[in-house]
Amino acid sequence: MTQSTEYTSPGTATPAAQAVEPRKSGAEESAEKAKAAANDARNEIRSSAEKVTETVTSEAAAYAKSAKSTTADEISDVASALRTAADELRSGSPQARTFSQIADGLADASEALRDRDLGETVSDVNNFARRNPLAFLGGAALVGFAATRFAKASSGTSANSGPGYGAATDARRAGMNAHPTQPPAQPAATAGEKV
Repeated sequence: MTQSTEYTSPGTATPAAQAVEPRKSGAEESAEKAKAAANDARNEIRSSAEKVTETVTSEAAAYAKSAKSTTADEISDVASALRTAADELRSGSPQARTFSQIADGLADASEALRDRDLGETVSDVNNFARRNPLAFLGGAALVGFAATRFAKASSGTSANSGPGYGAATDARRAGMNAHPTQPPAQPAATAGEKV
């Protein structure tokens, strides 16, 4: 077999090379269309993701703002209750002064919480916790205990209440017999009286 090589001048193509050229253009064209479709899909996905991110961020911010406002209101209510307790105590007593100081501090904290951005507040709490870990943990435990007591007191029922529990306690305080099935206690007879 002899191979024949045709010499073509630059710029001219053999018939076989010309047949391959259109296929190459079609493949390149298909590849470009696929790239364009992929870019469009990527841009659409990116746009959808940005919209979802904006929605979630705005909803989270609204929830955080609501929680911040509720927390500030609760702190303000506790401060008000402490002020009321301080007013009912003897004026000038150490307890009254302590309650007033705590109430003032809580009122200031409530206003600061209302006025500050949530991010700033979280950053300040983190910095305090790093500088004073024991004070932070102690304060967190104290807040937890206070919240538990407040929740129990607000619920209107206690864990120990059951049928007759409150009545028995009230009767004992009044000096009466706590058991309604037994007759009331009779006073002891004196020397000249018949029983």
